[in-house]
Amino acid sequence: MIPPLALGLCDDASVFPPGLMPLADALPAHRVHRAAPYADAVGLLVLPATALDDLPVTEPIDVALTAPGGPIQAWEVLTRGSGMPLRLRALEVAVPDDMTPARFFRELGDPPVTVYVEIPRDARGPEFIKALMFEGHRAKFRTGGVTGALYPSPDELAGMVKAAVDAGVAFKATAGLHHAVRNTDPPTGFEQHGFLNLLLATAAALDDAPVTRITHILADRDASAVAARVADLPADRIRAVRGRFLSFGTCSVLEPLTELADLGLLPLKLLENDT
Repeated sequence: MIPPLALGLCDDASVFPPGLMPLADALPAHRVHRAAPYADAVGLLVLPATALDDLPVTEPIDVALTAPGGPIQAWEVLTRGSGMPLRLRALEVAVPDDMTPARFFRELGDPPVTVYVEIPRDARGPEFIKALMFEGHRAKFRTGGVTGALYPSPDELAGMVKAAVDAGVAFKATAGLHHAVRNTDPPTGFEQHGFLNLLLATAAALDDAPVTRITHILADRDASAVAARVADLPADRIRAVRGRFLSFGTCSVLEPLTELADLGLLPLKLLENDT
C-alpha cells in the first residue's frame, strides 16, 4: 500500500528535459506505471501542447497539457484535445510576460478542467497567488530547469510556499526536483531543491512559520534528518500538507519512489519487480 505522503505525488513528465523520452515511448511507459504496484503514487502524464500534433493515442489516457503561450493557447489545447481519444484532466498555463492578473484571468475564463497557473518569478507573483484565492485555480511553482537561473533560491521558494498556504491555494512543483533532499547536482553544479524539503516546508507554512524558518527547511541537506522529520508527521498532518503540495513533475517516476524506499518512507517491495 502506498503511504499517504506519496499518493499521487509523482506526475509523469518523462517527455520534458532532461528526460526527453520520445512520445511514442512515453505513452506505453506511463501505462506500465499505472498498472504497477506503485500506481497510486503516480499522477497524470504531463505533455506539452505541441504533443497534440502527432499524439499516437489509440485508447484513452489521463493527461495534463502545458500551455506555455498563456490563456489563448490553453483554449486552443482544449478545443483540439476534445476531438482526441484522451482524457484531459488538467491544464498547466504559463503567464505571458507583462500580463496582469486581471487580463490573464479574463482571457482564461473558466475552463472545464483543473487549471494550474505557473506563477511568474517577478513582482507579479504575489498578485497572482492572491488572485488564485478568488479564482479557485491552483498554482504551479517552477523549481528548476535546464539552466541555473531557473532554480529559485530557498528564500524565494519559501516566500512562494508561504504565500500559497496563507492564501489557501494548492500547488504543484515542476522541474528540478530530481532528489528527495536538497543537493548539488554533480554534472551541472546546480543547487537543486528536494521534494521532501518542500513537503516539510509546506508543513511549516501551515504552522504559520516565518519565511526564515521555511527557508532553513528548504536548505537542509541532511537526508536522514529530513526523512526522520517526514516520518514523524502524523497522518492528519500529512493529509493537510498534501492538500496543499499536490504533486511534482518528474522525468523518471521510479527514481523519486526508489529514494523514498531507500529512506524508509515507502515499502521497497512495491518497486522490486520494476527496478
